[in-house]
Amino acid sequence: MTEFVLAGGCFWCLDAVYRNVKGVSDVISGYTGGEHPKPDYELVCTGTTGHAEAVRVVFDENVVPADVILDIFFTLHDPRQLNRQGNDVGTQYRSAMYYTDDAQRELFEAARDRADELWGGGIVTEISPLGQYFDAEDYHQDFFAKNPGQGYCNFVAVPKVNKVRAKFTPYML
Repeated sequence: MTEFVLAGGCFWCLDAVYRNVKGVSDVISGYTGGEHPKPDYELVCTGTTGHAEAVRVVFDENVVPADVILDIFFTLHDPRQLNRQGNDVGTQYRSAMYYTDDAQRELFEAARDRADELWGGGIVTEISPLGQYFDAEDYHQDFFAKNPGQGYCNFVAVPKVNKVRAKFTPYML
C-alpha cells in the first residue's frame, strides 16, 4: 500500500472525494506542517499553529496509479489559491503535499508541473517533507458520509465529488 499526505482546503472535501476512489483503502483526516506539539481542530482553526488540514490517503497502486491520486488532488481544489479554498481562509487551508522520500517528492513535483499546465500557471502548492502527522478528532473522520445533510457538505463537498467523478469515472466507486 502507498500513502500520500495531501492538503487542499478543508479536509472534509478531500476525504469525501478519496473515499469514492477504487483502490483507496483508508483516508485519515488530520493535521501536519506546523509546530504545535498537540494540535486539535480548535487550535488549527485559529491559523496560529502552522498546521494544515490534511488527509493521509492509503491506496493500492495496482488498482489506482499514484499519478491518478495526484491528478485527482489537483482537480478537486484550486491550487492557485494561496492559503484558502473558497470561503475557507487561512494557512490551515493551504494547498500542500507532504513527501516521505525523494521518490515521492519527485512524483509530487511532476504532478504539480502537470497541474500547472492544466490550470494555466500560478500553482502555489507547497511541497514539503512530512513531519509529524496528527490524526484529527473522530468526528472529522468520514465526515461527509456521517453528515450527508450538513450544509457545507452539500454546497462545497458534493460539487467537488461530482467534478472528480466526471473526470475520473473509471476510477470511481
